Amino acid sequence: MGEGANSDERHYAVTARPRGPMRLRGLLRPLDPRRHLAAAIGWLVFAIVALAALAAATLAAREAEDRALADTQRLLAQFATQTRQALDTALATRRDVVQAAATMIALTDDRDAGSLRRRLQAVQAQFPELVWLGLADARGRLLAGTAESATQTATKAADRPADEPADEQPGAEVAARAWFRAGLRRPVLEDAQAGPGAGPRFAEIAAPVVARAGAPVQGVLGARLSWAWLDAQVAGLRQALDTRRRLDLLLVARDGRVLVGPPGWAGRRLGPADDLGEGGRRLVGRSASAASSPDMLGWSVVVRQDRASALAAAHRVRREVFGLVGLAGLAAAAAAVAAAWWLTRRLARLAAEAQAVRLGQRRTLAAPEGRDEVARIGATLAALVEHLQAEKQALATLNAELDARVAERTARIERLADESRHAAVTRERLRLARALHDTLAHSLMALLTQIRLVRKLRLRLDGAALDEELGRAEAVATSGLAEARAAIAQMRHSGVRDDGLGPALQALLARFRERTGLAATLQADAASAALADARAETVLRIVEEALHNVERHAQARAVQVVLATQPGAPGGAARVSVEVVDDGVGFDPAPARPGHYGLVGMREQAALIGAQLSLTRRDGGGTRLALAFEA
Repeated sequence: MGEGANSDERHYAVTARPRGPMRLRGLLRPLDPRRHLAAAIGWLVFAIVALAALAAATLAAREAEDRALADTQRLLAQFATQTRQALDTALATRRDVVQAAATMIALTDDRDAGSLRRRLQAVQAQFPELVWLGLADARGRLLAGTAESATQTATKAADRPADEPADEQPGAEVAARAWFRAGLRRPVLEDAQAGPGAGPRFAEIAAPVVARAGAPVQGVLGARLSWAWLDAQVAGLRQALDTRRRLDLLLVARDGRVLVGPPGWAGRRLGPADDLGEGGRRLVGRSASAASSPDMLGWSVVVRQDRASALAAAHRVRREVFGLVGLAGLAAAAAAVAAAWWLTRRLARLAAEAQAVRLGQRRTLAAPEGRDEVARIGATLAALVEHLQAEKQALATLNAELDARVAERTARIERLADESRHAAVTRERLRLARALHDTLAHSLMALLTQIRLVRKLRLRLDGAALDEELGRAEAVATSGLAEARAAIAQMRHSGVRDDGLGPALQALLARFRERTGLAATLQADAASAALADARAETVLRIVEEALHNVERHAQARAVQVVLATQPGAPGGAARVSVEVVDDGVGFDPAPARPGHYGLVGMREQAALIGAQLSLTRRDGGGTRLALAFEA
């Protein structure tokens, strides 16, 4: 029996072993996207939500890091500005001390050298950082000065350039020194010149010795501020900063030299290629511009911090945010997969019914119940089948209405085309009338005047005079013929369109000078001279008519044409102005002159291009024609 039992157990184990994998495959089959649309939608939603969660986590973490970076840089800039302001205050205080000492000296009548030296020594005793004080009169002669300590003298001697003179003694001439020249005008605080490769040894302070405002300057009080004191001030300010941040402080002179800084930067002259951030490894904060502050000597302050330590907290927050948002996104994606199965169960039934309608097995489509997308799709498909014939009938009606509208608008377009052709013919007639007036009318009028003169004086004229008058008449006729031919040529070929308004006006003035012998000049800028459209042709005709009037009526000696482009009002277009100015007798353009169409033609042409035309008599004699329009 024991052997039989063992064989049964072995058979059971062999037959039961494949049940686990088969059951697992059966459970996973609904998740296969190749077999079920719900599985495909679920996996797609899972991927989208997971990627969106990761992207959101990345963006949130980056935003936190950017905010921390901006806050750190703003804090460093505040540190730099506070340091610079503290140095401003300390330097301004020493300048005010020198100014107050100068005022006290100006108010006393004691000018003894010993007394002055004791006063200066008293100031130096209260403010030992002023290593030297000296009083010079208004002519630059040193009246009194303090002596330096042995330490100060040794420090100065070590830093003094070879070409710098020693401290001035009483009686020395200091008129050429920078502190004296500047101190004659106002209290100043300036850099002392430094030797090659060395930082400033001291700063020079000077103040005018004046008893009251507006009184003459009695002299200049100068002082030297110890660089060791300035270095101590900077060191104290650096220690006062937040030491937990391990900050570097750089004091940069006006010429770019690093006066105070970490190893490798002190004494270095900064240039455009120098990177204070060291390739992004350090965050940099600069003080506000000190160019307008006379107390900072043009110096600026730079505060730096290691980027890794500055953003350590932000990186920690970034990891936490990334983890939390990522987990939340994955959880939401898993929930979306489960919801996809629930939402697509009715979609499968709708697909089966639609297939039956397509095969003709059903005539209508039953809309699923509910208010979600599946229900709306089913209702839309059902309504689409039901209203298909109604839509076709409505489409036929709409086509008929569209045909009627097309016919109506075609007729309207034809009427507009007829009106446009009529307007074009009218404009051409007016243009021909103006051209004939500008050419033949002037010439015929001059010829008629000459003929009338010959008829009236023929009995008084001898043969030579008669021939002369007839020659003039012939010249007028020849001129009229030439102008008529020129007008025809201009109608056939527009030089304005080819060359621009400026060259066309230059050629017109050249013909005017040859014909009349009058001085005619043109002033034109490049923008307005390049104008070469229909408005340019109209401007040329108006100027031509104005020149004809000058030739026949003005009795002028010179005429000037000015062509310029003027800026318009804010937000508006520029304007082109044209002026024709002569120095003739002038006339009153107000009264109407029947039978004369020159001014009328010019106004009509100006109206065609939307220009303003004005004709005025000049006070000194002559006439000014002005034309203006938008460029």
